[in-house]
Amino acid sequence: MPTVQDIRQASADTTPLTMLTAYDAPTAAIVDAAGVDMILVGDSMGNAVLGYDSTLPVTMADVASHTGAVVRATEDALVVADMPFLSYGADDDTGIENAGQLVKEAGASAVKIESGPHTVALTERLVQLGIPVMAHLGLTPQRVNQVGGYTRQGTTEADAQEIKDLARRHEEAGAFSLVLEHVPSELAAEVTADLDIPVIGIGAGAETDGQVLVLTDVVGLSASPPPFAESFGDVRGEMEDAVAAYREAVEDGEFP
Repeated sequence: MPTVQDIRQASADTTPLTMLTAYDAPTAAIVDAAGVDMILVGDSMGNAVLGYDSTLPVTMADVASHTGAVVRATEDALVVADMPFLSYGADDDTGIENAGQLVKEAGASAVKIESGPHTVALTERLVQLGIPVMAHLGLTPQRVNQVGGYTRQGTTEADAQEIKDLARRHEEAGAFSLVLEHVPSELAAEVTADLDIPVIGIGAGAETDGQVLVLTDVVGLSASPPPFAESFGDVRGEMEDAVAAYREAVEDGEFP
């Protein structure tokens, strides 16, 4: 099983890190058996499996429950739990308590925080308390209402510089890795070169230390995957065929 320290040191490796989301035990077992390095119990569950239009309605109870299911089915991968919208940021005590719940009660090995200037001190405090933190910059979906949609970030010189500065500040605060989402590949390459901790890209080109995608996009279950995702299967088609075959077998008297 990779540890947080293994991941932290992986930026020097030639083999890219792999991370996928999972939200339930059967899926987590498959991802784990495939040898994926990390499983992210993402607040993307809001869009992927809970029927919401965004990640904003996802609650701590949602993440804790799904994290517990994933942890129980995982033997090797490092499980990282997402901190949902407004579970941190209002005050550090609340953020610490919620992060502690995901590690102490749900069993995650680390938490991921959608990062900004307001999360540097929280990251440092969590690390001091023994809670590993994965930072997240670029497109941060919890700020969708503020940024005006799921658009590429870091496209201006000022925005790119802010991302680079925040990446360094979170590394200095003790983050063990950084997710960099939907930014120009040139910016992602610069951030990756600047940091000693690994950068995990999603829609950020090929020059990062690893890649992460949402599982429903990877297996071909999502109805509307983002433009930077890629499907490696057709689970939606397989499920549609199986469900239709079941209905027909029952109606025709062929089952049971």
